Amino acid sequence: MYSGIIRFTATIAAALALMNPSAWASEDATQFYLLGSKGPLAGITPPAGGYATSIKYYYTGTASGDAARGVGLNQLGNLTLEADITADGDVFLEVPFVQWVSPTQVLGGNLALGLLVPVGWKEVSIDIDALATLTLTRPPFDGITIQRQGRFSFSDDTVAVGDPVPMVQLGWNQGNLHWNLTGLLNVPVGEYGKDDLANLGFNRWIFDASAAATWLDPASGLEASVNAGFSFHEENPDTNYRTGTEFHVDFALQQHFSKVFAVGLVGYHFEQVTGDSGVGAVLGSFEGHASAIGPNVDFNFLLGKLPVATSLRWYHEFNVKNRLEGDLGVFTATIPLGGAG
Repeated sequence: MYSGIIRFTATIAAALALMNPSAWASEDATQFYLLGSKGPLAGITPPAGGYATSIKYYYTGTASGDAARGVGLNQLGNLTLEADITADGDVFLEVPFVQWVSPTQVLGGNLALGLLVPVGWKEVSIDIDALATLTLTRPPFDGITIQRQGRFSFSDDTVAVGDPVPMVQLGWNQGNLHWNLTGLLNVPVGEYGKDDLANLGFNRWIFDASAAATWLDPASGLEASVNAGFSFHEENPDTNYRTGTEFHVDFALQQHFSKVFAVGLVGYHFEQVTGDSGVGAVLGSFEGHASAIGPNVDFNFLLGKLPVATSLRWYHEFNVKNRLEGDLGVFTATIPLGGAG
């Protein structure tokens, strides 16, 4: 009954586990892993064959204080003078993802290989309200003076290609229980500028390792899924900034009413477990955390004879420190490329 759901929605879950240029924390208050990406059916690796997924992702958020300073660190430096600083960010990404699942088992599990390449738009703006007369000292604003009770604003936007992310996954099944291990590698060849506010690339190697499990009862349609992992960052050679190790966990509780329709509750939590370091980390360890919760709807249908699986999610953030706080919307659509059986 649920083979169609497992085949396609599991591919969506794998596709979404990638860079998160809007979930702010760490260097530039930006993290790699897309929080909330592997909720429903996170532990299921799809059957053998090829798959193509289109991921549409939109985030909007606001920060103040140290979080806003972190967003504009390369422009502001460690600006701790008498000023109120706010930051706003908006991101829209289109992320094509292709995946191939081997028909031959490896270590008793299903081996999947994939590649994601983000393309999109990002805009970031900073507002400084001076409580005393301030003089900025960082390029490109060095020498600019802001009078007491004055405001200085600057922004940046870009339309660009981000870093490609290859993926490898190995998954197993036993009755109603499904689990997998996933590795992601950020390859730093995408758009990046040291003095830019809006970057889609990270300019550093990043490795993310996660483990996921799903319990799905075909008789009742009840599902519980969880995915937890860590992101490990190399130093950014242009800024001499090394982001600390980040922990992330996604969860989902969902009811499948049929093989075409399911609704549920999704959420995530992020926690930086080691501090930032390097001579560029002038704000210190800058450890952040955040949580979010929201609804999810899955809908599968036939487009002619072509099966299409879609998922729509919305997350509202709370319990946020050292990053923007906002709302995230994700829409995905997946089709088979043949050989899925």
